[in-house]
Amino acid sequence: MLNDKLFILESAMQDFPSFMKNPKNRIKQSSQHTDDIEGYVFDGVDGSQMALWTCYSNKESTEHIHEYDEYVVCVFGKYTVKMNNKAFELHPGGELYIPAGTSHSGSAVAGTRTIHAFGAQRAERELGC
Repeated sequence: MLNDKLFILESAMQDFPSFMKNPKNRIKQSSQHTDDIEGYVFDGVDGSQMALWTCYSNKESTEHIHEYDEYVVCVFGKYTVKMNNKAFELHPGGELYIPAGTSHSGSAVAGTRTIHAFGAQRAERELGC
């Protein structure tokens, strides 16, 4: 049984596990800066949030600014963040810190999965939960 679990951890997963994609946590499309992606949000007791995003086709986000810090980890695929006139290309395991007040945008290739941590509330749920 343990070996089966280790195999799953060592192989590339195709998506976030289903327990992490509860419809009650699904992010409203209007609360995202990229069209046609799927996101789920989790709240910290301190007002911070963590979001999981899957991009199913090649997409770009609009340039935007947050009034709080953001931390990004690429889980699968390739995610490129543009800020301060530089492009930061993230591959699986790559991480990036985006300070509050920094204008940035991003682009992802189809299949990319990222995890974002925000220093404040960033996303609204579809169901308003």
